[in-house]
Amino acid sequence: MDGLFHFPEATRHDAGVAIWMQRHTGELGRIARYWFDVMRGCDNDVRELLHDGHPTACVRDAAFGYVNAFTSHVNVGFFKGAELPDPTGLLQGTGKSMRHVKLRPGEPVDENALRALIAAAWADMDARL
Repeated sequence: MDGLFHFPEATRHDAGVAIWMQRHTGELGRIARYWFDVMRGCDNDVRELLHDGHPTACVRDAAFGYVNAFTSHVNVGFFKGAELPDPTGLLQGTGKSMRHVKLRPGEPVDENALRALIAAAWADMDARL
């Protein structure tokens, strides 16, 4: 067992993800769509699916990131986030592996740092495979 979340059913464009995006309107939906699109842009072959009810991005079949919208914020999360470099301290959480960045409408975020985390999560998962 490699400790990764493998989803062989992940596809290039998952219909469930599209429906999730359509259902999440307003500012929270916009934030979630924006950052999931950044994950999709990491590589021409990023795969996706709904896992535990939220959009999840994969390197081949291994999950590296997700977005989820709540009532007042969006999480941009990473399956191996505890092992990612985070020089600006964006990551939150205390789990063994997973970490997330909490985004709230109207609150600034260091976009370059979050883009770097997403790229690092993709590259880390790609190297693990």
